[in-house]
Amino acid sequence: MASSRRITTSLATILVLAGAGGLAWVGAEAAATFVEDRTAAAVGQALQTEGHDWVQIETDGLQVRLTGTAPSEVERFRAMSRAAAAAGTARIIDQMTVASVEEMAPPDFQIEFLRGDMGVSLIGLIPAGTDREAILQQLRPTAPDRKLSDLLEAADHPAPDGWEDALRFGLQAVGMTGQSKISVAPGHVQVAALARDAADQARLETALRAAAPAGVTLDLQVTAPRPVISPFTLSFAVSGTGAEFEACVADTEEARDQILAAAAEAGLRGSPDCLLGLGAPSADWGDAAAAAIRAVGTMGRGSVTLSNAQIALTAPEGVARARFESAVAELQAALPQAYTLEARLQEPKQSPRPIEFHASLSDRGALTMQGRIADAAMREAVSSFAAARFDVAQSGLRADPRVPEGWTVRVIAGLEAMAALQSGTVDVTPQLITLRGMSGSPAASERAAALLTERLGAGARFELAIGYDRRLDPSLDLPDGEECARRLNVIMSESELGFEPGGSSIAGDPNPTLALLSDTMAECSEYQLEAAGHTDSQGSDQFNAELSRSRAQAILMAMQWAGIEVSNMTARGYGESQPIAPNNTEAGREANRRIEFRLLSPHPVRAEAPQPPQPVTGVTGQPLPSPESEPEPALPAPMPAQMQGPRLPPVQGPMQVPEPLPPIQGPQLPPDLASAGTTPLTLGVQEEAPSAAEREESLRVPVQIADETTPRPGPRPGDLADPDPAQDGSTDE
Repeated sequence: MASSRRITTSLATILVLAGAGGLAWVGAEAAATFVEDRTAAAVGQALQTEGHDWVQIETDGLQVRLTGTAPSEVERFRAMSRAAAAAGTARIIDQMTVASVEEMAPPDFQIEFLRGDMGVSLIGLIPAGTDREAILQQLRPTAPDRKLSDLLEAADHPAPDGWEDALRFGLQAVGMTGQSKISVAPGHVQVAALARDAADQARLETALRAAAPAGVTLDLQVTAPRPVISPFTLSFAVSGTGAEFEACVADTEEARDQILAAAAEAGLRGSPDCLLGLGAPSADWGDAAAAAIRAVGTMGRGSVTLSNAQIALTAPEGVARARFESAVAELQAALPQAYTLEARLQEPKQSPRPIEFHASLSDRGALTMQGRIADAAMREAVSSFAAARFDVAQSGLRADPRVPEGWTVRVIAGLEAMAALQSGTVDVTPQLITLRGMSGSPAASERAAALLTERLGAGARFELAIGYDRRLDPSLDLPDGEECARRLNVIMSESELGFEPGGSSIAGDPNPTLALLSDTMAECSEYQLEAAGHTDSQGSDQFNAELSRSRAQAILMAMQWAGIEVSNMTARGYGESQPIAPNNTEAGREANRRIEFRLLSPHPVRAEAPQPPQPVTGVTGQPLPSPESEPEPALPAPMPAQMQGPRLPPVQGPMQVPEPLPPIQGPQLPPDLASAGTTPLTLGVQEEAPSAAEREESLRVPVQIADETTPRPGPRPGDLADPDPAQDGSTDE
């Protein structure tokens, strides 16, 4: 019985121990599984965060086994480091492999050389096998003060095909260029460089193309500063063979596109060059040139030349006059204000071409000449004469052996008479010299007649139509637009006139200021002026803009009430946008609260067009007739029958002639002859005026002026020593 109880107790003990062991194993297994799962999750999350999704994770108890193929050794090391940080270095078993270099795609190797005044910079990615020190050694002589900035990175990959050739050429291009950016890629080199001028640009492009090795693609982007072109000239013609540019310039790329588009509409084929440069007479060059080209296209044939602001439109023979006049009218309407047009329709071939000379003088002093001249020598003489007195913008003189004797003298006389004009034209024919234009001298016609008389002598017919413009008269000393604006601003700056705070009501007595403004505007009312109001920075932008405008308008209203002509004036408010002093002080804010006058256009606005001058026809050497009467031929007055010979002046003394003698007969000199700087032509009994042919022949004789190299005679014996007047008693009489 006792033995049976012992057996039962032992069995129970074994069962209890077995149950406890089983429970311990189950708990340990659950704990191990929990640790493995938690470790795998932590390591997996760390690797996923860094983008190492190529890593495979296996856990075995406390050990973490990493497998997979890393893109590079660097990536394998980074994955190992992240896993060790998450689970501990001792628990990580590295079974990862690295992909072979041959299986990896090589990176895009590229290097950029930036060369400037501060040195040379290197930026990019190069193969690890490229000799970086050799690159730097080759670049040091090209860098100012040997300043090199090395920002290159290297990759452990073999150099691709074409890399070495492109790199050598890129280094050579750095030495050939000044300021530049050179990009080197396998088999490709891009050069963006700045040349000194157009010639240097062409030289550099030629040298780089010649130095480029075979197999390397060269992309050139060499630019040069725009040249200054004077005169700024464009010439376009349409003939039976097609349309062409004889010269093409533009101030901007937009203007160039506009010009070329108009030329294409007029029949131009291909892609002609149009030089970009500086020196355009206005920002409207593209509009003016395109309109002129379209006028030629409208005529179908012809040519146009733009020289600065002067436009010469020529229609050849065969163009219908109605079509020519329509093209001229359209062009005149489309031209900007600064440009002047001269249009001519050539005569048909069947009628003999007249011998004539035409010159035009712009209000800016630019002279254009066209017409016939005797030969090359006379053309040189006329061109030299014109260049000495005017700014010759265009000369179209053509040799013609049909010109009569003395023709060159007539041409020079016409040019010389243009000195009496501010702007105008002269037309010379064998029968008549016609001078038309505007002047600032009331006696311009008399002066022109005197100049013609001095050059041609007596007997040459002329016609004068010279108008007087008081704004061109220097004796009146009238201000121009800029001077008007300056005077008005001086008056406002010295005025005590002000405004109520925050309002536009004028404070104080405005009469003294209005009196000064009235005196100035008496000579300036023809100019377009703007009264600009300004405020300080106190207040909102919208309030200040409206306040400044209303104050400027108040000034104009006060001027109008004072009887000042303000029809050509406008008011505008600028608010606080244009301060002239800091707004953080009271003095600065007071200075910013102001009214300023600004010139809108330098050209005066005339209420009525000036009356065209009445032509006056006359003959040199004879009195200049008035515009209302026709010139009458000067005939010698008959002498009284009882007197033979010339009249004598009255006898002085007690015996007096009872009647006053009539005035001495002869040609009457122009009243402004002295002011013209000329000497009257006087013919005596023993004097003869040289003929026109003799005057022209004298132009062919070269005049030699003595200088320091000219041989001179030696001194005479009596001149070797100057006697002292005090010793020989001689005196000057």
